[in-house]
Amino acid sequence: MCGICGLATSLPGDNSSAVKQMNDSLAHRGPDGEGFYNVPHLAMAMRRLSIIGLDDGWQPIYNEDSSLVIIANGEIYNYIELRVDLEKRGHRFNTHSDVETILHLYEEHGPDCVKFLRGMFAFALWDEQKERLMLARDRLGEKPLYLFESRGELYFASEMKALLKSGVIPFEFDPVSINDYFHYQYVPEPRTPIKGVRKLAAGHIVLVDTKPWTVSEKVYWSMQDIPPLDGDPATLIRAQLEELSALVIRSDVPVGIALSGGLDSSIIAALTSRKYPGVMQAFSVGYPGRPDHDERQLARELATHLKMPFNEIELSTEEQSAIFSDLVFSQDDPIADISGFGYYAVSRKAREQGVPVLLQGQGGDELFWGYKWVRQAVKQTLRKQAHLQNRASFLDYLQFSQPASLHPRALAHWALNNLGVSAWKEYQRDRVSSPSQMIFMDMTPDFMDARANMSRYYSSTFPAKVLDNAPDRLYDLAQPWPNVTVEITRLITQTYLLENGIAQGDRLGMANSIELRLPFMDYRLVETVIGLRRSRPDHQLPAKSWLKDAVRDLLPAELLARPKRGFQPPVRAWHENLFQHYGHLLQDGKLVETGILSVKGAESLSTGYFPEGNFTPISFKALVLEMWARRMAGI
Repeated sequence: MCGICGLATSLPGDNSSAVKQMNDSLAHRGPDGEGFYNVPHLAMAMRRLSIIGLDDGWQPIYNEDSSLVIIANGEIYNYIELRVDLEKRGHRFNTHSDVETILHLYEEHGPDCVKFLRGMFAFALWDEQKERLMLARDRLGEKPLYLFESRGELYFASEMKALLKSGVIPFEFDPVSINDYFHYQYVPEPRTPIKGVRKLAAGHIVLVDTKPWTVSEKVYWSMQDIPPLDGDPATLIRAQLEELSALVIRSDVPVGIALSGGLDSSIIAALTSRKYPGVMQAFSVGYPGRPDHDERQLARELATHLKMPFNEIELSTEEQSAIFSDLVFSQDDPIADISGFGYYAVSRKAREQGVPVLLQGQGGDELFWGYKWVRQAVKQTLRKQAHLQNRASFLDYLQFSQPASLHPRALAHWALNNLGVSAWKEYQRDRVSSPSQMIFMDMTPDFMDARANMSRYYSSTFPAKVLDNAPDRLYDLAQPWPNVTVEITRLITQTYLLENGIAQGDRLGMANSIELRLPFMDYRLVETVIGLRRSRPDHQLPAKSWLKDAVRDLLPAELLARPKRGFQPPVRAWHENLFQHYGHLLQDGKLVETGILSVKGAESLSTGYFPEGNFTPISFKALVLEMWARRMAGI
C-alpha cells in the first residue's frame, strides 16, 4: 500500500525534480519510505506503507533482467497462489512482495496480466524494451489514479493534490463536473472538478507508447459482461465469503476492523476473526450522550461475542468543526458527506493503536439491496419500461397502504402516495421523459432539490457552460434496456459507492496512513451475486435476503433481524455549527470569484439553509466545495 506518481513524455529529458515534488505530497500515504525511477521518457516515484514483505518489498521492483519495472499502490490478495504457479513456470522472484507477481504475470500475458489479479490496486509498469508505460486500476476502483495529458506528456498520481504539485496544471474548474457535484454531492468518474484532470476509470488500463507517442485506453472488466449463474444463492455466496475472508487478512502487520452495530461489518468480523492468526481489534464510533442512533453498545456486544478487543471513539461537534478544513482537503475530491468525520476518526484511532490495516463492511448495501430507494429505482424503471411498451396504465402507479403512524408528517406522506398525488407525478414523468432515461438518482430528495433550485444560486453565465450535459445523462441508456436490476446495481456501485464511500475510505484512511480493505468489493463475490441476479432477480425479496441466508449460522438471530440503521451522525447539529464558523466564507469566496455562484446566491447559501427532507443540502455542498477550492488552489 502506498502512493504512486509519475510523468511519461514523448521527448527525452530529466523530469525527476517535478516528480519528487509530486511524491513529497503523498508522504501520508506511505510514511515508511520512498522510491524513484528515472529514464529519458519516464520518471516515476512512490511512497511506501509497509504491509507485506516488510524487509524486501521496497519499490520500484524489477523482473529478472530489469527490463520491466513497477510501482504499485494496493494489495494483491491472491499473490501466494499466483507465485506458486509462476515459479512452476520458471519465474524467479527477488522479493516476498505481492507486487512482484504482477511483473511476472506481465511477462506471461502482457497487459492481460490484470485479469489474474484479485485485490485492490493501481500500478504503473514500464516496459523498457517497448518503451511503453502501462497504467492499471482494479475492477471496482478501490485504489485511485488521476491522469493529466498535455502535448506529449502524461502525468499520473494517486491523489489530485500530487498532480497539482507538478506545477503544470492550472487550477481551473470544469463546469460540467461542478454541476454534477451539486446534484450528486461528488463528481462521478472519470471526471474531476479540475479541467483536464480525469480519473482512470475502474476496470480500465492505459497504455502509453513513447515512440511514436500514443495513448490508448481499454476496459478489461465490466459488470455488464458478467454471465448468468445458476445455483443456490446462499451456498454460492457463502463459498465466496469464506474464500475471500482468508485472503483479505493476509498481512505482515496487524489487521483490525471498523465495526458498527450493523449487518455488513458484523459478517466481515465473524468470518475473518475465525481465520486471523492473531487477535483482531475492533473500532467503533459514537456520539456524546449516547443518543438512540449511537451503535457503540451493539458493536461492543458483537466484539465481546467474537473475543475481539474493542476501541471506541466519540465524535464531538466541536472537533468536527475544528478539523473541517483539513478533513475536506484530505478527501482530495470535494465530497459533501458530513459523515466523513467518522472515517477519519476510526482510521486515526487504528493508527494510534498500531493497527495499519482496517477491514470495513462497505459495499454490502449496494450489492445486496440494502437501500430502499435503490429497490424503488428498480421498481420504477421496470414500471416505466412497461409503460413505454403500453403494458402499464395509471392504475399501476397507485399504491395503497396503512399510514406508518398518526404523526402529521407520516399522514402527509401517506396521503401523497395513497390519494394518487405522487402516482400522478410519476405517471406524468414517465410520459414526458426521454424513453432512454432510467429512474435512478433523480428520485432522491437531494438530487431533486438541486435540479429544481440550483438556477437560483448559479451566476447568470454559468448555466450556459453546462448545456447538453445534464447530470442524469449517466443513466440515459438506449432502448432496449439491458437487465434493469444489473444496471441499477452497476449505477449505485459506480456512483455513490465508488465516489462517496470508497473514495472517502481510501483518502481519509490514508490521511492517517491506514490501509482500508473492503471484502465485499472482491470481484469474484460481485461476479457471483450479479451472475445469480441475471438468472433470478432478487430486488423484490426483503433487503439482503441472499446475504442473510448465507450467514445465518455465523451471527446471533437478533442481529440478522435488526432493521437497517446506517451511519447516523447528528447531521443538523454539525451542519449548524459548521455554518456558524465557516458560512461567511461563501460570500466572497472562490465560487463567486470564478463565476459559479452569484453574489446573491452565495449570500443565501451562507446562512446554511437546510430544507426538510434533505440529508445533504445545497448549502453544505457549496461550503465543502468552497473549502476544498481554497485549499487546493493554494497548492
